[in-house]
Amino acid sequence: MKVEIQAHVRDTAARLGADVPYALKALAGRLADDPDLGLPSELPGVLTVTVDGDMFDNCPDLSVGYLREADRIDIRFLEALPSPEASTPAPDQEQPEPGEGQEQSGGPLAATVTVRQVADAWRRITGWLKHNAPDSYTALRAGAGPAAIAALEEDLGIPIPVELRTLWMLTGGDDGADGWGCLPGNMALMNLDAVAARYRLKTGAQTRQAALDARRPEEERITVWEATRIPVIALGPADHTMGLYLDTATGCLDFFSGEVVAPGDVLDTLVTYLEEAADMLETPALAARDKPGLIGGALVWLSSVDPAHEQRWQPLSG
Repeated sequence: MKVEIQAHVRDTAARLGADVPYALKALAGRLADDPDLGLPSELPGVLTVTVDGDMFDNCPDLSVGYLREADRIDIRFLEALPSPEASTPAPDQEQPEPGEGQEQSGGPLAATVTVRQVADAWRRITGWLKHNAPDSYTALRAGAGPAAIAALEEDLGIPIPVELRTLWMLTGGDDGADGWGCLPGNMALMNLDAVAARYRLKTGAQTRQAALDARRPEEERITVWEATRIPVIALGPADHTMGLYLDTATGCLDFFSGEVVAPGDVLDTLVTYLEEAADMLETPALAARDKPGLIGGALVWLSSVDPAHEQRWQPLSG
């Protein structure tokens, strides 16, 4: 069994301790012989395994996450587990200021937390759909595999953030129920092909605009698109002309529409956006941004109900 270790995991290992790369290499050898060594995690196809740091000279206890495929293993996450001594500081021990001393472990730990947050929020959404809006549930595509996500990453030419990679592993897009996506406003998670096509269209528009702006003063130049923006959520399953992009430079969502993108007021992260959608479904009485309801077996948000369907739309109670 072939075992691959992502570059960012190797970088993290080098920062965590002199013997951590060796411990990771030893684990890779064990996984090659026993691919199912780890325990199932919250993500489909992702297993986690711990490494006892006492078996090495300069290595903390580790938690390692990996993808198990038919012919290979892809190690994607690595974090140092807190030691018992570190969990209870001495009374006279000076505590660091927020953010101080977090450079070494904040990256992998933050990534692990993000994976769990996205998985939990999406599980809440799909769990609700499965029991209350089965048509919308069945319109969701199966999760995309690592190879498909890697191919998209190569096509875009920019790293795909862990939160977006996690979401696509859970579902590869929303085909919509009777034309309605399951996200607020009946927007729909774009499939990977649509993401690539829209990204190419937008970056092409920026290239043409840059050519027009070449002889203009800087203050008159127009930004149509930034390379760091990844289209994620479309106006509807069949309408990708408008929607939300994830800016990998800021981690925030914002609107795109037409040729020019104007900053909006969304400023959600993907995690907070999904968590709010789950909250609105579970407690519709407190929903502020949009109101969820049902038309038959489909989830339909109030903001996109047209007059032809007003009589059929049923608000949720609770």
